[in-house]
Amino acid sequence: MTGLPAAGVPVKVTAWRDEAAPGERLLPEETAIALTYDRATFAVMMATPSDLRDFAFGFSLSEGIVGCIDDIVEFEAVILPAGIECRMSLAPARRAALQTRRRRIAGPAGCGLCGMDSLAEAIKAPAPVSSNLKLAAASIRALLQRMQAGQELNRQTRGVHAAACFHAGRGDMLIREDVGRHNAVDKMIGAASLRKWNGAECVAVMTSRVSIELIQKLAVFGCGILIAVSVPSARAVREAEAAGMTLIAVARDDGFEVFTHHERIGGAAL
Repeated sequence: MTGLPAAGVPVKVTAWRDEAAPGERLLPEETAIALTYDRATFAVMMATPSDLRDFAFGFSLSEGIVGCIDDIVEFEAVILPAGIECRMSLAPARRAALQTRRRRIAGPAGCGLCGMDSLAEAIKAPAPVSSNLKLAAASIRALLQRMQAGQELNRQTRGVHAAACFHAGRGDMLIREDVGRHNAVDKMIGAASLRKWNGAECVAVMTSRVSIELIQKLAVFGCGILIAVSVPSARAVREAEAAGMTLIAVARDDGFEVFTHHERIGGAAL
């Protein structure tokens, strides 16, 4: 997997600050990423061309294509003229199950439900979350600051979302960035799962607003607590409540709002 496009690309601009002057700005790249299983294309997404193994594995898990990382027996990212193909081979049982699915997705970044073939698929019940993790109110600001400090691509471009996973037992945080908030979450889930992190022991932190499909993805991962900088949709709140997930949003330096399952707030500081 060599020769991948850069995640950030310098672009010439004419900057206007009282008067025009030539300048340059680093912009986040978007590349067509095809996710294929045994050479059959399942999804094509526009994404930042970085952490592609994490993205492919996380998408496969969060969309229910595989039940665990070991269901993917081979992975290769191949650069093609039109984009990048993430080629995966599945274990025989998973390959047979996938062949029965009718869902096909083709959507731009930021579109998480494109291509679903039924309304029932879009509003399916979330996976139940079972997590005994508790979080001190004082820890929420610290986790936000830690994520922000690790947003390297956003610091350069000011144009990408971030999704972070904090493992409470280890004290470690991993951060993934992408032009698409759904992609960032998939990359984060993939990276954490490849490290064998248990979602029930993790706190997810996001820079974006929270919509229903992000709750669904994190519920599949088993994450019990989500912290988001922006607001959730009303449907996302109902989804988090049904899943048993603690949803904290509108999280800022001066406070936050707990929308669901507030009983997990009040543990020792992490």
